[in-house]
Amino acid sequence: MLSQFFPFQIRLFDKIDAHWESPRVTRWISNLVVAFFLLGMLVAGLPFLGIPNPFENISPFFAIEIAFNVLLIFEVLGLIFLLPKSVADSVGKQFEIISLLLLRDAFKEFGHYLGELHWDPEFLLELLPIVSDAFGAILIFLITGLFYRSQKHQPITQSHEEQSKFVSIKKLISIYLTLIFVLLGILDIVNFVQTQEVIFSIKTFYTLLIFADVFILLFSLRYSSKYFNLFRYSSFALATIFLRLTLSAPPYYNVLLAVIAGLMVLGVTVIYNSLLIPKPRKAQE
Repeated sequence: MLSQFFPFQIRLFDKIDAHWESPRVTRWISNLVVAFFLLGMLVAGLPFLGIPNPFENISPFFAIEIAFNVLLIFEVLGLIFLLPKSVADSVGKQFEIISLLLLRDAFKEFGHYLGELHWDPEFLLELLPIVSDAFGAILIFLITGLFYRSQKHQPITQSHEEQSKFVSIKKLISIYLTLIFVLLGILDIVNFVQTQEVIFSIKTFYTLLIFADVFILLFSLRYSSKYFNLFRYSSFALATIFLRLTLSAPPYYNVLLAVIAGLMVLGVTVIYNSLLIPKPRKAQE
């Protein structure tokens, strides 16, 4: 029974993944994000039209917040589908999500300053967390780009058969992560209907990613127990922990933790490549 159950899940993953990055799905995602943005503008603009708003404490920037949340949902799904292809690329995707979260938080805070502004020292101090999030997003954007450029994908397995088995395990992990993520999304929708508060369960999902990364690390030992590979995978798992702390850290510390995590994985990648990947020999004269 199990011998049929797991291959079915793997085939299901392959089928979904084959369509995930197709132009049709990309357009569908774009249209959905735009639709939620327009819906958010409509909901936020009801008081300006003299229509009672069914939701309390909704800022005009609610449209941007909900659009970013919908976009982040698909970014997280993209992360899940990327995990079986490359653990390193999935780590880079995590940093992409963190940078978008920082931008979203900056937009969200700007919604509190739409009236007449008084440029006194107290107001300038209130702006500092917004500046921190925006500048932090730019730093993470830079680090992520350098991280991707530094990647030189080297399989840790010794044969095509071993590589296929390793990828299959990661596909199974991705399937279950997808199911859990969908469940968390349903709970978030129920919570929004009941409390009118937007809660994106990204913290819970990043906690699950930590365990997924550690499991992949431990499972990879059956193919390679070399110290350099072990350290590289461990640093990726540790970076996920830092990013999880970033999501609940206060202003300034969230950016600091994200930058530290980014510099750590970037540094490990550069060192790993310089130590293990052989350079082409120059032709002898």
